[in-house]
Amino acid sequence: MECNKEKNIRNCNCTYEPCSRKGLCCECIAYHKKSRELPACFFNESAERTYDRSYEHFAKLIRTGKV
Repeated sequence: MECNKEKNIRNCNCTYEPCSRKGLCCECIAYHKKSRELPACFFNESAERTYDRSYEHFAKLIRTGKV
């Protein structure tokens, strides 16, 4: 399967500027999975800017209705 980086990057809300995985969703998911994290696209703007991408943080946001 060929990656469509140009199309993917349009929907990428990652604010970490030196990220080399922007638009490369499969690489991004694999990277974050190793650290028990989710990619930025799972979070709303304010939650994404905290850079806390942990499963636990995401679950808290779900429980409180913030995502």
